[in-house]
Amino acid sequence: MMCYTWPMKKSDQEQTTEMPEACATTPMGRAIHLIGDAWVLLIIINLLRGPKRFNVLQAFMGHNSSKTLTQLLRALEELGFVQRRAFLEIPPRVEYHLTDKGLEFGEVIAAIEQFAERNLYGLVEAVTAAEPHSDQRIPK
Repeated sequence: MMCYTWPMKKSDQEQTTEMPEACATTPMGRAIHLIGDAWVLLIIINLLRGPKRFNVLQAFMGHNSSKTLTQLLRALEELGFVQRRAFLEIPPRVEYHLTDKGLEFGEVIAAIEQFAERNLYGLVEAVTAAEPHSDQRIPK
């Protein structure tokens, strides 16, 4: 089942940013949701380089709040992509690293990157033209 969040024709008046219920409950829909989350991708990409402490991850994330990063790391931990490792030291030290599942997700990201390099390099104008315009109405 394919799930689209943007209308396929310009004649469609309304757009939605909500994921259709069927997409949210299927493995493919959940995968699309994960792949489409830039913050999740940044966390995974940074952890592919090795274990990181919270503050190091936050520095890579830029304008992201501590609360948001904490929520994302907990969600990725619940999904089994990230493992939190606490060391019994003074001061306390916590590191995050990818599990086997997280490393597999990294392979998916690498495949997307290879596809983009082969097929989308130099197509900035075409991709920009295909994106939804800010003047189009998106109901909340």
